[in-house]
Amino acid sequence: MNNKIKLLTLLIFSIISVLKAQSDTLFYTGSYSIVVDSIEIKGNETTKDFIILRELTIGKGDTLNKKLANYNRERIYSLNIFNDVKLKPYLYKNINTLRIEIEESWYIYPIPFITLKDKDWDKLSYGIAVTLKNFRGRNEDLKGVLALGYDPSFSFSYFNPNLSYNQNLRLETSFRYTDFTNKSKTAETIYGSNFEQKIFSSRLSFGKRFGNFHLLTLTTGYDYIETPFYARGINASNDRIDRTVIVGASYVYDTRDLAQYPKNGIFTFVNLEFKGLGSNNINYRVANLEFREYRSFFEKLTAKWRLAFRHTGGGLVPYYDYSYLGYSERVRGHFHGDKREGNDRFIGSVELNYPIIEETRINLYFIPLLPRSLLSYRVAVIAQLFGDTGTAHDSGESISINKFDTGYGGGISVLLLPYAIFRLELAFNEQGKTEWILDVGASF
Repeated sequence: MNNKIKLLTLLIFSIISVLKAQSDTLFYTGSYSIVVDSIEIKGNETTKDFIILRELTIGKGDTLNKKLANYNRERIYSLNIFNDVKLKPYLYKNINTLRIEIEESWYIYPIPFITLKDKDWDKLSYGIAVTLKNFRGRNEDLKGVLALGYDPSFSFSYFNPNLSYNQNLRLETSFRYTDFTNKSKTAETIYGSNFEQKIFSSRLSFGKRFGNFHLLTLTTGYDYIETPFYARGINASNDRIDRTVIVGASYVYDTRDLAQYPKNGIFTFVNLEFKGLGSNNINYRVANLEFREYRSFFEKLTAKWRLAFRHTGGGLVPYYDYSYLGYSERVRGHFHGDKREGNDRFIGSVELNYPIIEETRINLYFIPLLPRSLLSYRVAVIAQLFGDTGTAHDSGESISINKFDTGYGGGISVLLLPYAIFRLELAFNEQGKTEWILDVGASF
C-alpha cells in the first residue's frame, strides 16, 4: 500500500509541475453582458441540439454574463459526453448570438478494468466493461459488464434520459447477477463462518423531469437471493431463497453546476422502497435521505457539506439489506478496517477545497493511432481539508456521540475529466491515529 501511495504522490506532483506552465481554458470571450437574440451549437457531430439546449437556464431574450455563462457551461459539461465546452457570444448584423462550441468525447468503450470492491485493496475485481454512450446522439447509455475476482458478476443496463422529449420522460432498466460475499458480522456469527449468496436483481424505472432541477422517478423490480442454508434474519422469507417484489419512488432536486465536482448548488435525494409487499412473508422498507450544499467563498475557496441517512424497518429486515458503514460508505480516519452495521446509518461531512491548478486543457493529439476524442482532457488539482462523522445502529438503540466514528484531515484531488478523479488523503481519527487514503472519485 505504501508503494502505491508513493507512486501516486509522484504522479500528482509530476502533473502539477507540467500544468503550472499551462493556461486556463478560455470558455467565455469577453467580460460583458449581452441580451441573447439567438443560440447556435457547433461541434456536435453525434449529439442532438436539444440534448444541450435542455440543460440551459437561459434562452432568447435573457441577459447573459460571465458568471451565468460559466454555470450553464458546467451544466452542459455535467452530461459527461463532452471533452470540452465553450460559450462564445458575438454580435453580427445587430444580432447577439451565443455560440456553444463542444468537443465530443469517445462514445464506445470496450475497456478491461481492475477495481476495488467496497474501496478495499483486498477485494480486487477485474474484467471487461463495454459501454456505448450517447447512443443515437440522445445521451442514451448501453452498458454490459463482466467482472471476475472478488464477487464475480455480470450486468447489463440501458438508460434513456429522453424517452419523450416534449414530456421530459426517461427510462432506465438493469439486470445483474452476482456471487455476493456476506458483509454482516452478525450473520457470520449465526452461521459460524462467512458465506456467499447468489443474487439476481432486475429494475425498471420511469422518471419525469420538471424544469431544470426536479426529477421524480417510479421504480419496480424483482430480487432473487439464494443462500446455501436457511436462517432467520439471514433470509427474509421462511426459505433459503428469497423472492422479493420491489416498488419505490424517488425525488431529486439538483442545482449543481458541475456534477462531477461541484462548486455551487444544492443536491437533495429522497427515496423510499417497499420490499416484498407481504409476498413470501417478506415485508419491509428502505428509505434514503441525502442533502448536499456547495458554495464558493472568496472567489476560489469552495465549501461543501453533506448529511445522509439510510433507514430500514417494517417487518424482518435481512442482513444483506442492512445499513453498513465501512464499505462503500466510509468515514475518513476510520477508512481502513472499521465497520458498523444496523438498521440505520448516519453520515455527515464538511470540506474546504482550493485549486492548486485551476482548470487546464491537456491535448495529446501527437499520439498516433488513437482518436482525438480520447486524447483531450480537462485537468485540475484541488487541495482539500475535511471532517467526517458517521455511525450505524439498530432501530430502538440509543444514539450517543461516543458511538460515532469521526475523522479529519487533508489531501489532494486530481481531476482528469470526463474520465476520472483521483484522491490522495491523510486522515486522523479521534485518538490522532493516522491513515493514508488512496481513492477514486469525488468524496461527495
